[in-house]
Formats: sequence, C-alpha cells, structure tokens
Amino acid sequence: MNKVGFIGVGIMGKSMVRNLMKAGFELHIYARTKSKVEDVIGEGAQFHESIKDCVQDCDAVITIVGFPQDVEEVYFDQGNILDSAKKGAYLIDMTTTSPQIAEKIYEEGTKRGFHVMDAPVTGGAKAGTLSILVGGEKEDYEACMPLFEAMGTNINYQGKAGCGQHCKLANQIMIAGTLSGVCEALTYAKEQGLDPEVFMKSVATGAAGSKQLDTFGPKILKDDYAPGFFMKHFIKDMKLALIEANRKGLSLDVLSMVLANYEELEQEGYGDLGTQALMKFYDEEHRNTEE
Repeated sequence: MNKVGFIGVGIMGKSMVRNLMKAGFELHIYARTKSKVEDVIGEGAQFHESIKDCVQDCDAVITIVGFPQDVEEVYFDQGNILDSAKKGAYLIDMTTTSPQIAEKIYEEGTKRGFHVMDAPVTGGAKAGTLSILVGGEKEDYEACMPLFEAMGTNINYQGKAGCGQHCKLANQIMIAGTLSGVCEALTYAKEQGLDPEVFMKSVATGAAGSKQLDTFGPKILKDDYAPGFFMKHFIKDMKLALIEANRKGLSLDVLSMVLANYEELEQEGYGDLGTQALMKFYDEEHRNTEE
C-alpha cells in the first residue's frame, strides 16, 4: 500500500497529508481550490484536477471533508470515488458525519469490491497524535494500520461500519459539556473578582482539569478565537449527535443547551471562529444585549 488519494485538504487534512508523506506514502490530492494547497504541492503532494483522476490508481483513498452532504457528494455524485477508485482499494472516510451515511458507503462499497471504513479523528493532526476511531471490518482496520500510525497515536477499532462515527459523536458530546463548563467557570470567576490566570492555574491539575481548559482557557483569556476547529463544524457534529440520540429515545439536555448557544452565535456571524468562541455567549456585551 503506497499510493494514497486524499480528498479534503483543509485545516486538519493538510497536516495529515504532510504526516503521510513523512511516513513515505505517495500522496495524490484533490481540492476544489488549488491555490489553497500550493504549500503541500510544493512539499511533494501530486495535485489532480478531478476526484476521478486523483483516486483511480490509488491503493487507499482518504476523505475528510466538511459536512455530510460533502461526503455523499464525493462518494456518490458524478465522477465520484465509488465509480472511479480501483477495485480492492481501501476507502477511509475520516470526516465526522452521520453513522447512517457511513453504513451506506460501506454497503455500496462492499458490493463493488472495496474495503470501506469510517475513521473520524480527534486531537493533534499537526503533531501526528490524532485519536483515530475506526468502524468497519477488523481485518481492514489491521491492514491499514501503517496509514493510521502515520497520522495518529491512539488508534482503536470500534466495531462494525458506523461505530467509528458513533464514538466520535460521543466524543463531541463530552467536549460540548466540558467546554461549556470552562466558559461558565471563567465567567463566574471573573464576576467574583478572581484573577482568571491564577484561577486557571489553580484548578488545572485538580479534578476540574481538562484538555478543553488546557487548550482553550489561555486562548479565551487572550480573546484568541482563531479556528483550530470551526464553530460551524462543531454545530454540525452536535446536530448529528442529537439526531442519533433521538433515534434511541435519549434526552441529552446539556448537549441541547450548548447547541442552542452555539447556534445563536452562528446566527450572529461567528460560525468561522473556533469552538472556544463559545465564550462570546457569556461575555458582558452579549449578556447586556440579551437583557
């Protein structure tokens, strides 16, 4: 397995492409806007003008695009992956998308002789320390371990097709509650006259410590809302999680509340900021507007 097609060279995808090339894989990439990927082209990735040209000779094809409709488009629309990839290729969707779409791609891909997996990710794409959550056939997961190990360090088989997506949605549910708690705690601490930096330092190593606090607490204090992960994509993930929860009759009240807060911010034009911009929901100006 040497030639890898990669569709969706965005914020995370670009780092994943670089790490695959560092591991010795030959990368063939497709992006809607070539100018946005000139850097990785200069580093050795081979650019193609169409998905068909990109994937047709590849041993494996990785996709990490924005929204569920984008996933369906690259796998099922004209000139798509399922029509163009070579028989026997490994097709790995690393987008966070609907478990039902993952199952649909698996069923159709398997009929056509492909090895299909859903493998959404979380964590450090740039550092190559991603957690990779894999659904599909276990033997396919094992065959693709060299690919996964080039991008991540915590790689786990979750079960049948769609299970990778369910694991990622549970991860996003946990983040929603935790990040909301960080924002509320910082709001409370500031209102009570505490020094926010001293407060964060004091609680970071105790029971309230979290990756969300460590990663986003300092950024929030600097009003740094640049995206490592877009708010609009997190909203998409939370909606998917609520849909799946509803299908099982689950009532996830914290998730519902956090989603509503984020949607309000998105309507105010903040969708392209990072997830830490949830703090804007709690800032004084926003609260005064609401009153």
